[in-house]
Amino acid sequence: MTRYLQNSKQSCETTSRLPRGESSRRDWLAGMGLAAAGMSSAPWLFLSRAAQGAGEGAAAASPPAPEIHVAEVATISQLEAYHGWPTVARRKSGELLLVYSGGREAHVCPLGRVELMRSHDEGKTWTFPQVILDSPIDDRDAGVLETDRGSILVTTFTSLAYEPILKRAEAAEGKENAWPADKLRRWRAAHERLDAAGRDAALDVWITRSTDQGITWSQPQRCMVSSPHGPIQLRDGRLLYAGKELWKGQSRVGVCQSLDDGGTWEWLAEIPTRSGDDPSQYHELHAVETSDGRLIVQIRNHNPENAGETLQCESEDGGKTWSPPHAIGVWGLPSHLLRLRDGRLLMTYGHRRPPFGCQARVSEDGGRSWSGAMVICGDGAGVDLGYPSTVELGDGSLLSVWYELPGGSSLAVLRQARWRFA
Repeated sequence: MTRYLQNSKQSCETTSRLPRGESSRRDWLAGMGLAAAGMSSAPWLFLSRAAQGAGEGAAAASPPAPEIHVAEVATISQLEAYHGWPTVARRKSGELLLVYSGGREAHVCPLGRVELMRSHDEGKTWTFPQVILDSPIDDRDAGVLETDRGSILVTTFTSLAYEPILKRAEAAEGKENAWPADKLRRWRAAHERLDAAGRDAALDVWITRSTDQGITWSQPQRCMVSSPHGPIQLRDGRLLYAGKELWKGQSRVGVCQSLDDGGTWEWLAEIPTRSGDDPSQYHELHAVETSDGRLIVQIRNHNPENAGETLQCESEDGGKTWSPPHAIGVWGLPSHLLRLRDGRLLMTYGHRRPPFGCQARVSEDGGRSWSGAMVICGDGAGVDLGYPSTVELGDGSLLSVWYELPGGSSLAVLRQARWRFA
């Protein structure tokens, strides 16, 4: 099997209106694509001006940040393409699985597909990418989970947010600011793989499942909610998927569950809305089960109160009921949650203001409080980065993977950091 040795290594040491919500999500994605294409300059497409200047309301009360040692930061993507929104998972065998949206030309485009890379040596090398899902429209954020029964689940959602970008490019054809002819031809060809009705039918939230170590994959099945990093395994055998309904349904924000290893899903509970908030401005959830059996969900918040921060809610009855979301004093998003072997909780998240990059915080009390920020990597060139996820390796060190647009480039790469608590 083709294998890949890390490149761009850098040693460093750190101590640190459709149904409600659907139009918001589509406009948000389309806006980011227009900014990346140079058709808009609004900085709020990634975070609002107010959010970029906002402070972390509860940060002063946070426990101090533990010291960490970052052994290495490396670029691990292999193809000349835009890579985005990865998730890494560690199987019981020790194999690492990394899924992401690849084959892209831009942050928003019609060419995205879900790719998989594997590592058999704790992230030192990665296999050549395998395409496991390529729909006729844009396949975006990818999550991955190995269940207790050994099945591998990969999640994604499809998007048509590229359509207004394509329409503007078509309107500019023959003008001074026109796209190169081959790019416009490529986007049109991808777009016209389906007619309008077919594209609408392909717009949904998807899950594919493998029961043979990822050798073969099921046909994609529609799922109930979407979130970048997908579902989690609970100790009672259930799978829990915290997210929001996209494109179909009532645009609820909440959790669904599977009782049959991810074969089918059922709605479990809606997460209540904090007073004064618009639930359509809650995005990109992720969950974790604490050592004492409580459930925690964190939420990307675009409401005016605590804009650009991560909110958190909790359940003490297995996910049947939830507290309203509340601020935890963390500016940055979206987060990935992990329970470490010693019972502590780790959250990693993108930081889209200086220092641009990837940060983490740890909780010693089951998510009731979070430490100050630990900067895993802070050398990013700008806001188009983030969506980190983290695994604990066999020796207790940590591996975090995220996407990032390097300075002077139009193609985002996948980066990873190997680090540990000092």
